Amino acid sequence: MTKRTASPEKPGFNNAESPLSWLHSRQLISATQYVAGERLRADFERAMLSGRVTTNWDTAGTGSRGGNVAAEISDGALAARQRYQKAVEAVGPELAAILRQVCCMAAGIEAAERALDLPRRSGRAVLGLALTGLARHYGLFGSNARHNAVHQWGREDYRPAIPEAEDA
Repeated sequence: MTKRTASPEKPGFNNAESPLSWLHSRQLISATQYVAGERLRADFERAMLSGRVTTNWDTAGTGSRGGNVAAEISDGALAARQRYQKAVEAVGPELAAILRQVCCMAAGIEAAERALDLPRRSGRAVLGLALTGLARHYGLFGSNARHNAVHQWGREDYRPAIPEAEDA
């Protein structure tokens, strides 16, 4: 009798099904915008913000109806929720809706336009603006990009004053 063990690998994300991957592969969004969108999607998934697909059997037969959801999620999921909320607040409610549709819910551009009641052929432009704002929030654009920045406490022109030694 052979013993079956569970695979240690978690099911991964299929990039072929991602609207962001499709847009990036056709050079319709930049690499920076793609990275920002993927970062938002990862936080959305870690935060467990998507709805349940199946019945919650955890409380079956106990008579319990839900409870404190914040107490039931892990610290990592809670931190991801906070990062997600900060990112959504940084881009604003107008642009956050298309980010949620395309990056997090994996809806195509046309489906997002219909869901958000946007004019036809405007979704890609709105998504581009939203991804740019998101990348700016994450510090991925310009001279203040985190991976290129020198981290220091003082301002650029700050130099400590060294007193002159007195000759005795």
